Amino acid sequence: MDKNKREEIVQAVSEKIEAEKDLLTELDSAIGDGDHGINMARGAKAVMEKLPSLIEKDTGALLKGIGMAIVSSVGGASGPLYGTAFMKAGDALKGKEEPSAEDFLAAFSAAIAGIKMRGKSTTGEKTMLDALCPAESAMREAIEAKKSPKEILQAAAAAAEKGAEETTNILATKGRASYLGERSIGHRDPGAVSSAFMLRAMADAI
Repeated sequence: MDKNKREEIVQAVSEKIEAEKDLLTELDSAIGDGDHGINMARGAKAVMEKLPSLIEKDTGALLKGIGMAIVSSVGGASGPLYGTAFMKAGDALKGKEEPSAEDFLAAFSAAIAGIKMRGKSTTGEKTMLDALCPAESAMREAIEAKKSPKEILQAAAAAAEKGAEETTNILATKGRASYLGERSIGHRDPGAVSSAFMLRAMADAI
């Protein structure tokens, strides 16, 4: 993956978040602070402003720089969680110009581990992990089946979308949504949805 393709993918993800910010805010208004879409769009803008200084670097440094831009610009829980995810992924890909599918899976797993650590959370709690963990499993299965990079990301995106949809039926036990108790059931988790949006944008761009 050359620098032009990396730039194209980052831009596609940023544009997807900007396009869906109103939906993300609507989802968060139902069970959270109502600022997820606004915060994510702010982070996407910060990433695009930082991108020219990062694009010549290797993939690991690029991801780490994206994480730092998110942490410094995004409020709420999503800033530390997404920022940690990108920085951990960057650490896993340190020095790699063109990571293999296996490298990318290792980075994705590191990102998830970072989210679990930062959020003290796991699956089944109505969080972004309910989209990302199924995506990780689908990615691993696609790699083992010798699928192409496009097919691997498409499988991950589809699993994330399914996982995000299924958060509708989960009782929230983490974050602001947990204060609602049973009333959190019937709503999709905005973090799971934004995670699925990002993976879909990557899959479509690659």
